Amino acid sequence: MGKIIALANQKGGVGKTTTTINLAASLATLEKTVLVVDADPQANASSGLGVNIQEVDCSLYECIVEKANILDAIYTTDITGLDIIPSHIDLVGAEIEMLNLDNREKIISRLLEPLRKDYDYILIDCSPSLGLITVNSLTAADSVIIPVQCEYFALEGISKLLNTIKIIKQRLNPKLEIEGFLLTMYDSRLRLANQIYDEVKRHFQELVFKTVIQRNVKLSESPSHGLPVILYDADSTGAKNHLALAKEIILKNS
Repeated sequence: MGKIIALANQKGGVGKTTTTINLAASLATLEKTVLVVDADPQANASSGLGVNIQEVDCSLYECIVEKANILDAIYTTDITGLDIIPSHIDLVGAEIEMLNLDNREKIISRLLEPLRKDYDYILIDCSPSLGLITVNSLTAADSVIIPVQCEYFALEGISKLLNTIKIIKQRLNPKLEIEGFLLTMYDSRLRLANQIYDEVKRHFQELVFKTVIQRNVKLSESPSHGLPVILYDADSTGAKNHLALAKEIILKNS
């Protein structure tokens, strides 16, 4: 049975989508079957994996609001073993439309449950908010990866997210665990980055991944080519970091 992992942090620009795309590609490279669920209306994970949003007939939005068949929303990517359920800008309005639905916090959970048997890992890229779609994503997930940017305000807002996770665990999804805190955009030359690293480590101890995602030009460039960094430049630091992260997750879950 596949494991569902949500990548969440309501703070924008921390590297959630970058991590989702590249972790998924790395897991697939290590011969795991992976499904990315783009639950962010900006649809950056979709375009970052080469999906042309304009040509998508069925996205997560249609599955939630119009009850379309989830199998119709699965698209293949350039990487063997890696599929994606794309997002759509309409997802912004889906939260309002979901308010009238029964069991509205569990819609994504119901959609993804039958797909567990087909994939080793299902990664959900959450939007940078704690709205109903993110609550749905966390309710569907077994665990959550929290990307933390190595910058001054890094820890700001984490307590809010942890509180949301605690509430969801109590009321909607008792099995939800924290897979780990992932430090992103790390620059070892900056004293501040090292201070943040030490602080996160002190706060969350063994919940922090050993792997750190370093600042890397190739990692920033690859989405504009619709490619994960492992296809764009396999020798780059960004590719190596995400491969190390994938191995760490596989080892943890084996």
